Amino acid sequence: MNVELGNLPLPPKEHSKLSTATLLRRIFFLTLGAAFMAVGLEIFLVPNHIIDGGIVGISILVSHLSQVPLGVYLMLFNLPFLFLGYKQIGKTFSISTLYAVAIMSVGTWLLHPVPPITIDPLLAAVFGGIILGVGVGMVIRSGGSLDGTEIVAILFSKKSAFSVGEIVMFFNIFILASAGFVFGWDRAMYSLIAYFIAFKMIDVTIEGFDESKAVWIISEFSETIGDDIMHRLGRGVTYLNGEGGFTGGAKKVIFCVITRLEEAKLKTIVENRDSSAFLAIGNIHDVKGGRFKKKDIH
Repeated sequence: MNVELGNLPLPPKEHSKLSTATLLRRIFFLTLGAAFMAVGLEIFLVPNHIIDGGIVGISILVSHLSQVPLGVYLMLFNLPFLFLGYKQIGKTFSISTLYAVAIMSVGTWLLHPVPPITIDPLLAAVFGGIILGVGVGMVIRSGGSLDGTEIVAILFSKKSAFSVGEIVMFFNIFILASAGFVFGWDRAMYSLIAYFIAFKMIDVTIEGFDESKAVWIISEFSETIGDDIMHRLGRGVTYLNGEGGFTGGAKKVIFCVITRLEEAKLKTIVENRDSSAFLAIGNIHDVKGGRFKKKDIH
């Protein structure tokens, strides 16, 4: 399973050393995520001839054709990309990825004799995709990866007009289509279902269910609405000075960050104070600093 990594910034040297607790926590979640990946592959997908994208998908196809254990190819095919990752992204990423891939490879070897939980391909695609997505999400949150395709995509994107996401998508279309020739086109379609579910579960695992949202409000009663947001939602607000494009008049813009669960209540607050207010709400992937805390949900 792969997702777009982009150009990950390296941490400052003075913060490069991790505390023992942080290191142990990272190792734990790398191990757990890789173990989840192994379970999703050997207990759900592989026995039902369903594949994943990226290097994992290629490994499944080659393992089936050669009758060599899957874990061998998972490690073998990822090693060149780990070397490239060391050059492109850094030592910590490469070590974390090497550890996670090793756990995943050993896990698939240990689980290979275990019979599958289900032989229904739809159930295997759904639950296998869920388990894969959770596992990959854990590994990504811990600073590693389970697939080397993204590293190649980063290199190609620097020398071509295509983005990392477009290159990864092309790889996966080719790999998933190949499953049609090897396992049959129905299995290729089940593979697409599993890949889509895993992709969504990665987002849920990384971002969590309490997704953050950025809010902009323009109203003649901005201070009143801002007070209600602070007292009824418990969220801090920032007032921005703006100017109307048509009228040229001064406008006060309210900016704040809320959780997905608070969106309905915020809309009610704005509607009660000014039904004609301009309200824009957008998803944001990360919130850090300030007074925003996701545990404030109520």
